[in-house]
Amino acid sequence: MAWWQHFFNKYTNEDRTLYYEEGLALVEEDKLHEALTSFRLALKQTPGDEVILQQIAIVYTKIGMTDEAIKTYRHVVKKHPQAAGAHYGLAFLLVRSGEDAEAIPHLRAFLENAPVGQEAAEHVSHARETLASLTGERDPSDTSSQSGTIQDELF
Repeated sequence: MAWWQHFFNKYTNEDRTLYYEEGLALVEEDKLHEALTSFRLALKQTPGDEVILQQIAIVYTKIGMTDEAIKTYRHVVKKHPQAAGAHYGLAFLLVRSGEDAEAIPHLRAFLENAPVGQEAAEHVSHARETLASLTGERDPSDTSSQSGTIQDELF
């Protein structure tokens, strides 16, 4: 049966995984154009895959194709509104482009669906700080401006 599927589909899910893994390895080697080709081949196997699309947007950003990265992130957000990584990437590209007001809802969407864990903590903190600076709101995780005692508040 596998040969029959291969005959008609040409590629399998395993091919998608191989292309994706190859793309990740090429990014690590800073072979970004080659990585983009691998991610596109992986995407051909699973059209609309949000993880692959986000990797493509990351590569676009790294090679200076900011407009393409923004378009790709927007596509992911439209099809997968809970995709925290796409909101994060889009928000910071918008901030970099001077479109702060448009970045704010994406920072909020990222924080509402933020990943947990040590690896994500730095990104979550960065998003909180950026949102606070854009909105003028105090970052709830920032305790540096809080006084230590009630007496300090009275005087």
